Amino acid sequence: MEQEREEKVSKNFIEQIIEKDLAEGTCKAVCTRFPPEPNGYLHIGHAKSILLNYGLAQKYGGKFNLRFDDTNPTKEKTEFVESIIADVKWLGADFEDRLFFASNYFEQMYEAAVKLIKKGKAFVCDLSPEEIRSYRGTLTEPGKESPYRDRTVEENLQLFENMKNGMYADGEKVLRAKIDMASPNMNMRDPVIYRVAHISHHNTGDEWCIYPMYDFAHPIEDAIEGVTHSICTLEFEDHRPLYDWVVRELEYEQPPKQIEFAKLYLNNVVTGKRYIKQLVEKEIVDGWDDPRLVSISALRRRGFTPESIKRFVELCGVSKSDSVADYAMLEYCIRDDLKLKCARMMAVLDPVKLIIDNYPEDQMEELDVERNLENPELGMKKVPFGRELYIDREDFMENPPKKYFRLFPGNEVRLMGAYFVRCTGFEKDADGNVTEIHCTYDPETKCGSGFTGRKVKGTIHWVAAKTAVQVEARLYENIIDEEKGVYNKEDGSMNLNPNSLTVLKNCFVEPAILGAEPYDKFQFVRQGFFCVDVKDSRPDALVFNRIVSLKSSFKLPK
Repeated sequence: MEQEREEKVSKNFIEQIIEKDLAEGTCKAVCTRFPPEPNGYLHIGHAKSILLNYGLAQKYGGKFNLRFDDTNPTKEKTEFVESIIADVKWLGADFEDRLFFASNYFEQMYEAAVKLIKKGKAFVCDLSPEEIRSYRGTLTEPGKESPYRDRTVEENLQLFENMKNGMYADGEKVLRAKIDMASPNMNMRDPVIYRVAHISHHNTGDEWCIYPMYDFAHPIEDAIEGVTHSICTLEFEDHRPLYDWVVRELEYEQPPKQIEFAKLYLNNVVTGKRYIKQLVEKEIVDGWDDPRLVSISALRRRGFTPESIKRFVELCGVSKSDSVADYAMLEYCIRDDLKLKCARMMAVLDPVKLIIDNYPEDQMEELDVERNLENPELGMKKVPFGRELYIDREDFMENPPKKYFRLFPGNEVRLMGAYFVRCTGFEKDADGNVTEIHCTYDPETKCGSGFTGRKVKGTIHWVAAKTAVQVEARLYENIIDEEKGVYNKEDGSMNLNPNSLTVLKNCFVEPAILGAEPYDKFQFVRQGFFCVDVKDSRPDALVFNRIVSLKSSFKLPK
């Protein structure tokens, strides 16, 4: 009798922590969250956090919250809220009715601050922001206590209420936690937890003129929502003692646990909100969703799929050590996802006319062509064929080098899915550009006819001129000059690639492309995978973004 072999599944360190908590009973039911600040658009790095948090909730039968950390109204907009919701839904992270806003907890946060004051754990401070910084000390020297640190509980309560009632100007007073000015952790040196800000909030309007600081608000939000594992990136590791201090001093029965993991970094891409804002404001790109960016909305517009991004995140893994992923791996994931999904189309991006002189002038026929050579389940389609065709200019040369197997005077090639044609001549304009190529065809060589009389080494694609659909194609390169890196070390500016976008307006595609909708994806023969642009494409003027070329030197790590 064969012994059953138990399958060993490798678990990342976060899964190990969660399973230990479940086994020990410190966690009854897992609850995770994705807590973006609505001050910009999400990028590929955020996708890792979204999919990680949602995936953990799914794996352990728990709940997943989408919560906006909207505690800083100076930079937040409803536009960003709507964009983030769309991105999270598109990635497949289902938050159902679990959409929350930190601003909805402002009253509870205020009460929490009052509780700290009553416990002698918070005080109102009159020092200016500059003075607070100077009192803070350094990594090697302890800080200096504020002269206002020993105010009585009663005085602090009254001053804090006055702050709430709008009696002070911005920056005039703050509420600080009373912890330890000699702590080796700078975040524990009496951090500011509330500040005065007379500014309208996108959700609460003018109801409040004081707003909690992120490090104070975030643990409270987690605790209120019953989050069990607050998973964040490594830069918050030094903030964890403050996170734990807040939930401990506020005496939550089931305090959340903060766990940090490494961010997802991509080489030679722009992710910083400040830099993307510059690109948008200077009209170098046409918005936060410009396909040259790696915001989630830009990747979606370019034609990436949720499945490809999920696969990419899985390949990057979860660890405690920062690393940089190659953009080519992201391209590998989208190629791998689309190669069996997309119908193949013949598209000519740089057209020159080819005339088959011995083909009947008024005749058109329909040829049977497979939609996807790698996936027969997509079936066959009819492709019109006639006397006048378009081919790509690079598929003809007047004086070819050795081992050039495409079309040149006297050479014979196969027209993909059609016939053998032999070049008999060509015409040029006054500038020496080839304008027409003349050929003859052999009617016995029709594809699928079983012809075995002779072989040719070259096959080229084509589009029948009479039925061709004219479209615009946009070809993308990295917006960054990869040889120079993202940022100029001298002045901090971006090293931009002037050739990051090429627009080709005189492209021709077979008529099966008609009716294509925004986000529809196709494989253009030899050109790459393309997606119908959601912003600029119209039914009578289709615009296609090249998602990715067909081949790459990238190989999946073993």
